[in-house]
Amino acid sequence: MSSPHVLSDAEYVFWADEIADRIEARDPDDPIVIKGGISPSGVPHLGNMNELARGYFVAEVLRERGHEVRQVFTSDDRDPLRKLPRKLADLDGDIVDLGDVNAGALGKNLGHPYTSIPDPFGCCDSYGAHFSSLIEDSAELLGIPVEMVSNTELYESGAFEDATRHVLANADLARDVLGQYQDKVDASYVPFNPVCENCGKITETVLGIDADGGTVEYECTDLDAGDRTIEGCGHRGTASLRDGKLPWRFEWPAQWQVLGVDFEPFGKDHAEGSWPSGVDIMETVFEDEPPVPMVYEWFTLNGEPFSSSEGNVILVSDVLDLVERDVLRYFFTKEPKKARDFSTERIDLLVDEFDRFERVYFGEVEDASADERELAERVYPLVVDEVRADRIRIPYTFAAVLGMTDDPELREEIARREGHIPEDAPEWAVEEALARVELAREWAERTDNEYNYRINRERLPDVDLDSETEAALDELADFVAEGHDGEEVQGEIYETAKRHDIDIGEFFSVGYRLFFEEEEGPKLGQFLAALDDEFVVARLRRER
Repeated sequence: MSSPHVLSDAEYVFWADEIADRIEARDPDDPIVIKGGISPSGVPHLGNMNELARGYFVAEVLRERGHEVRQVFTSDDRDPLRKLPRKLADLDGDIVDLGDVNAGALGKNLGHPYTSIPDPFGCCDSYGAHFSSLIEDSAELLGIPVEMVSNTELYESGAFEDATRHVLANADLARDVLGQYQDKVDASYVPFNPVCENCGKITETVLGIDADGGTVEYECTDLDAGDRTIEGCGHRGTASLRDGKLPWRFEWPAQWQVLGVDFEPFGKDHAEGSWPSGVDIMETVFEDEPPVPMVYEWFTLNGEPFSSSEGNVILVSDVLDLVERDVLRYFFTKEPKKARDFSTERIDLLVDEFDRFERVYFGEVEDASADERELAERVYPLVVDEVRADRIRIPYTFAAVLGMTDDPELREEIARREGHIPEDAPEWAVEEALARVELAREWAERTDNEYNYRINRERLPDVDLDSETEAALDELADFVAEGHDGEEVQGEIYETAKRHDIDIGEFFSVGYRLFFEEEEGPKLGQFLAALDDEFVVARLRRER
């Protein structure tokens, strides 16, 4: 059995090149099919995008080599709703509580296929269609051309019929193979789950098989849903092979065969569970070759596991309110076998890392290692839509400082004065560079960090000052005018207060009132050093 964990001993700069080599080694026909998939049970969060993004970079490498590639993403939307999620998302990506929609209607549909459940938002054909649409929207936002495939449509169109008939015609063999991986498989097990014609729920009790005729006899019995039981209606009836579904352990290999899948990435949970049985079923029952696998480690969000049901999620649309698409695509190029945390609080570190990566590509980082240069040269063109040497990136935290003022002209003026926008920069590059200010501003507000302040540059705040404090502020202004970094300015604030026998806390408070009209704020020295010196000096001197 091929292990999804083990890659070759050869040295690869980029993991997607290794996967592409493994695919080509099988001499596949074009189009090469790359697949991902998910059950549309709830909010499609950033972690779910692993299969889309990882598959995309492999697809791009294969396209570089002249292959035609078809990237598909299956929505396992004939799966039954087994529990009510605590959080849902509308088509705009806004997260809502279950109580904000018709939870009662959802509760009545437990055990029904996702595509048979009304959309709780009333905007799509079904629950399944709603969340499949969000997945497709996320792919589009990432710039990934993907073909969404509905399992329900595959069953209803008959595309799955031959595979399903084959499994049922070899039910004894199928049972024996799966029994090696699941203890619950007994002599009565039949690998088909009909949809009850009476109540619409999925049932697992098959009483008889007519594989040639393409029907099964069933009884609608209770469905185990983790720690609860979904009651069946007791109806006995006959279902065609289009009126039900294969259990997941058989459905996954059936997808590989029906769609002609050559490569599929998946999370480590499948690597130890569904993958080994899937390979065995593919080879033994279907007598076909499984695709090239690749396991990726899971992400966490702010140190906690992603959970659609618990609401610990962030959507692609949310992330793109904070960073450029290039930055997020870069995040998905990182080594897939390493677990990573996506921290919205410290997303500035990811942006800084990307900015360096970009500068390394253009030869602008003198201390870049040979490995850094080689990686940037290989991967950077796959991350951006177009390689443009005159693109400008304003440092992210400086962009957050610029976001403290709402005046677009002033933002540009300060950025130019501080050397972040060259005089001869093309208009499109200036526009793109300044767009980062709104992203960084959103980050400051959403995380309520040290940059979440507003500066009134048009009006000098009314602050009562005695003569000693005025003299101290004038001295501090002279020091700032000489040009010093944040730590030096921070130290000088302390020293100036001491020289004038002013309470240090009160002197800092004066600074906060002058710049924010607040009693407290960020670390003042670093903050003043990040602003444009001309304004800081004038404000400390109470001139404007």
